Amino acid sequence: MFEVGKDIFKHGFMGAQGDRTARGRLAFLHIAFAVLFCIFIGRTLQLGIQGTDRSRLAGADGEWAVQRADIVDRNGDILAKNVASGHIILRNRAVREEDREAVARTIHEALPYEYSLADALALVNSNKRFVRLKKYASDSQREIIQKAKLEGLEIEKIQTRKYPKRRLFSHVVGFVGEDGHGLEGAERVYDEYLTENKDPLRLSVDSRIQAVFYEQLSFAMQKYQTRAAMGMLMNSRTGEIIAMVSLPDFDPENLRADLIENRLFKPMRSVYEMGSIFKIFNTALAFENGIDKEYYVKEPFKIPDKFGRTAATITDIRSFKPPRPSLTVEEIMLHSCNVGSAQIALDLPDGAQKEFFERLHMDKALSLEFGRTENSIPQRKWGPVERATLSFGHGYAVTPMHLMLAVNAVTNGGIYIYPTLQKRSVGVVRGERVLADEISAKLRPIMLRVAEETSGKQARVAGIQIGGKTATAEKYINGRVDRKRNITAFAGIFPAHAPQYTILVVLDEPQGTKESWGWRTAAWNAVPTTGKILDSILPLLFE
Repeated sequence: MFEVGKDIFKHGFMGAQGDRTARGRLAFLHIAFAVLFCIFIGRTLQLGIQGTDRSRLAGADGEWAVQRADIVDRNGDILAKNVASGHIILRNRAVREEDREAVARTIHEALPYEYSLADALALVNSNKRFVRLKKYASDSQREIIQKAKLEGLEIEKIQTRKYPKRRLFSHVVGFVGEDGHGLEGAERVYDEYLTENKDPLRLSVDSRIQAVFYEQLSFAMQKYQTRAAMGMLMNSRTGEIIAMVSLPDFDPENLRADLIENRLFKPMRSVYEMGSIFKIFNTALAFENGIDKEYYVKEPFKIPDKFGRTAATITDIRSFKPPRPSLTVEEIMLHSCNVGSAQIALDLPDGAQKEFFERLHMDKALSLEFGRTENSIPQRKWGPVERATLSFGHGYAVTPMHLMLAVNAVTNGGIYIYPTLQKRSVGVVRGERVLADEISAKLRPIMLRVAEETSGKQARVAGIQIGGKTATAEKYINGRVDRKRNITAFAGIFPAHAPQYTILVVLDEPQGTKESWGWRTAAWNAVPTTGKILDSILPLLFE
């Protein structure tokens, strides 16, 4: 026994040798004390951490407490949930000598395919202090261990994150890391809420609608042999995302089963030139700037440079047959006429296009509630050729999310609505006016005619008016146009007279089929795919 500050030697120090001996003993005791102190502190911290983990797992009544809130869809259907599980572990030092054979038999009984009786006995008699016998043991395996009640054979209680819908919501919901924190999707965006609350996080998506999108996009991907397929549905007024699918996808419970690139959420992270859907914006600009005349469209349109030479020639696809030599602004959009669109664009005031696309937030990345989109790729020049080609969606690359939000804004009455992944109740919706209501009202009847009379006919559904616009854009590969690879899309609004929903379907590099006689344009793939989706979801949306 000694007191701090008191001499620990009974008779003090006597002589030089005694002094050296005493100093050596004192140094040894200091070192020993420091080592023991570090061990004590380390063990205390370990127990504290374990206690914290256990306290999170166990409530006041001993039951396991949820470490992370559930994620559910708008109807309460579970999309992500923590499930109680456990690892089977062996602590050899805690096994009593008389129980060694019983422990080995129990290990073999619980895990007969992993350990024979001889293997289990050898393991119990080995010098290993700690062995994790089985990670994420099943209920029946854990029950055998618990009933045996043998010291040294234990269940390490854990919680695992399960995704009942698996691939269906892989990009939207995302997944968690080994530390239990979200790494992608809603798991990452709403990580703070999920870790600090017990009440479920209710998303705006509808599992039934999502399943229809997934089924039809998967079918389209197989039928048209596409590289990718995307589809989104948004409430035009509240901004709620009802469905959002990106293929190819991945399994959130088995990430190693799929390529890492499959985790890329293409509607927000891939940029494309979106083709003739941009004619909606070109028409809106014409109305906004008071253009009201007919344009001659029977022949290709030549754009001269400053020396009077032909800088570019705008043509339409070979199958295009104008109903009349000259068409109005409305008819140019209805028949998706490139020649007419280019002439409209060149009649617009300088800077009008650039300002309009900035107004629609198409010129840069979008910082949305549920993540940030990729940067768009606007035109670097705004000369006559660039302005003309932009009128039908070439030279300006955006994400599908940019496009859907812009289409929604110019057709819902002119209000740019910011989207949300959370279910919204009645209340204030964040938005801003980007177009006059009367101009928006003039666009909707044209889009209705597109779906009723021209390229969007296969999106028609009995009992409701669908408005829309198709797009087929050739892709740039290594800086050059590849006429054998294209993007096809259909943007739709419904009901057309007073939109409640905006839909967008995009197919990446679809191939021609026998049914289409080899044609790869949107009318042959993106439009019928949208039609099948609409046919199935309308009863669910308006039930």
